[in-house]
Amino acid sequence: MAIEIGEVHKNSKLLINGVPYNVEEYDFMKPGKGRAVYRLRLRNLLEDTSLDITYHSGDKVEEAHVTSTQMQYLYREGDHYVFMNTETFDQYMLGEKKVGNKKNFLKEGIAVTGVMMEDRPIDILLPNFVELAVIETAASSKTDTRTAQNKTSVLETGLTIGVPTFVNEGDIVKIDTRTGAYVERITQKK
Repeated sequence: MAIEIGEVHKNSKLLINGVPYNVEEYDFMKPGKGRAVYRLRLRNLLEDTSLDITYHSGDKVEEAHVTSTQMQYLYREGDHYVFMNTETFDQYMLGEKKVGNKKNFLKEGIAVTGVMMEDRPIDILLPNFVELAVIETAASSKTDTRTAQNKTSVLETGLTIGVPTFVNEGDIVKIDTRTGAYVERITQKK
């Protein structure tokens, strides 16, 4: 379905030459003379590459028909990640390239939103927060508590982040998936 470029907004899904793109950035500019200009930064949803493209007011673009469905991450098999539709129990595989840095937050059993196009997954959306166990961290000393400091820790998915000095191995911490930053300690190792 074709829509006017003025109706496009950030996170719109467009179909360009049969390839689905997500609008990552959207910039509108009205020069002194001529038609208004729309500059878009698009992310290819199949190959995870970027594309900059410029349109003029009145231009039409094709909107990609995508749906979302609830999925559960099951396991990793080689270079692929296996997800299950929680309603139909159908399983889908996404390659490591499509999953990208989201793999740092994928823990078996976690619920994600699958972005589907023509009944095939093209992307996943993570929950805003995940809880992961700390598997490796540096030991703290008594002087660390005098000033607010962070120490480097490795989480169960292999993600390396900075955590407060009171966090120990075995603790469960809450992580913001949008920024990759530590939020809080959920449970303390016993």
